Amino acid sequence: MYSPLETQKESLVKKYIRILLVVSAYWIISITTVFVNKELFDGKHVKLNATLFVTWFQCIVSSTICVVTTFLSHKFPRVVPLNMPQAHPFKAETIKNVIPLSILFTTMIATNNLCLRYVSVAFYYVGRSLTTIFNVLLSYIFLRERQSAKSIICCIVIIAGFLLGVDQESLTETFSLIGTIFGVIGSLALSMFSIYTKKTLPHVNGEVWLLSYYNNVYSIFLFLPLIVISGEVNTVMNYEHIGEMWFWGTMLIGGICGFLIGYATSLQIKVTSPLTHNISGTAKACFQTVLATSWFNEAKSFLWWLSNIVVLLGSFAYARVKQVEMAMRHRETSSIQKH
Repeated sequence: MYSPLETQKESLVKKYIRILLVVSAYWIISITTVFVNKELFDGKHVKLNATLFVTWFQCIVSSTICVVTTFLSHKFPRVVPLNMPQAHPFKAETIKNVIPLSILFTTMIATNNLCLRYVSVAFYYVGRSLTTIFNVLLSYIFLRERQSAKSIICCIVIIAGFLLGVDQESLTETFSLIGTIFGVIGSLALSMFSIYTKKTLPHVNGEVWLLSYYNNVYSIFLFLPLIVISGEVNTVMNYEHIGEMWFWGTMLIGGICGFLIGYATSLQIKVTSPLTHNISGTAKACFQTVLATSWFNEAKSFLWWLSNIVVLLGSFAYARVKQVEMAMRHRETSSIQKH
């Protein structure tokens, strides 16, 4: 017989093992997705100059996986015990409530992928590092949330690291101004998407996966005019490998990765916390940068590396400051409730 203390220790060990496995899965899936997408957008083997088309196809794959999973979960609940909610993406009320968020979702993934197409994988994190800054600005504009002096200092550090990174990257052959601009727009879109997600979730009964499914379905239609306007239709029609199985296999892998990263992100937040997820994402970005420079044999200057370190330290510091502030608010609220 196990004592209560031993049982508690065993439970904690299982909990930490689960967290370790989920975080590891998130790292592996996220890094794999970035490298696979880089090959699809700007690779030496695929050579398809149609980023929006590839992103559109990934939305189709994600939507299809959601539909199949929902069907299986209801048809074979013992085999697929996910209890997926029924979706009604073409109801007028659903479209009205979700389409503004889906427009932001389409903008976010399009600009993020266009950023990845034009910049190197190593610079990708720095190019999109202003998300925290936009979160702070938009939270103040829309929610009137004021930031502490420590939080503002952390934001200044992140901005300094970003500017230094852009300056140093501009000295390399891989620098792309348009890619950096897409990264900034992607950071802004991600921040706005996060805020509007909170407003939209009540319309889908708080079901994150149902909202994700709707976003992917609506993005399929939202991407179509963008693909036509950008001229990617002719690019795809004249692509030399359009009928080859290896190409569609690679596209399918990219689509599956796109679906899995959404699942892994939600799962990591569920077993840890949003703050821990941000810290994990920042640490992952650091490892991804080191891995990319090694994989692509890129030699970087001391100041280039310093810019990455500054951005990472600023991001870590901001996460820690918010963690402490949230703990203080919780203690104050608990103290008020007791009295």
